[in-house]
Amino acid sequence: MSSRLREHYKTTVGPALQEKFKYRNPMQIPTLKKVVLNMGLGEAIQNSKILDNAQQEMAMIAGQWPVMRKARKSIASFKLREGMTIGCKVTLRRDNMYHFLDKLINIALPRVRDFRGVNPKGFDGRGNFSMGIKEQIIFPEINYDRIEKIRGMNITVVTSAKTDEEARQLLEQLGMPFRK
Repeated sequence: MSSRLREHYKTTVGPALQEKFKYRNPMQIPTLKKVVLNMGLGEAIQNSKILDNAQQEMAMIAGQWPVMRKARKSIASFKLREGMTIGCKVTLRRDNMYHFLDKLINIALPRVRDFRGVNPKGFDGRGNFSMGIKEQIIFPEINYDRIEKIRGMNITVVTSAKTDEEARQLLEQLGMPFRK
């Protein structure tokens, strides 16, 4: 089953981008490649039980089981040793990616307190967009009563766009509420 956002892209967004940027070939139209969710868990150094809870929450949010990430270097001042598990991440592609973005744009972001829009400075110069979320409780799958600690996460949207302007137009047309 294809998602609403993917259908919207095929019928409306793709042709509009081709018209605006004068692409001759439809393969030049920017598309979404993947969405990466990342949650850093520095406090897991003292308490490894935090990892299990964070992994469960991220699995509920993404609909896919996260991969645990290990430290690459030892940092003495943080009592961190190489190989310790300090985070988790999920890479979403195809329909899972569209379902997640649809949920993020239409359900989760409007639930953020004092939300005025997403900061448009999150582009990296190559057409990819990154943003941070301070609370995981904005997602409807998370049961507020069972949360031990409010954690944030980073969300990176990787596109095939060559410039930030193309990527911004793509995300704007998909419904991402950028700040003015």
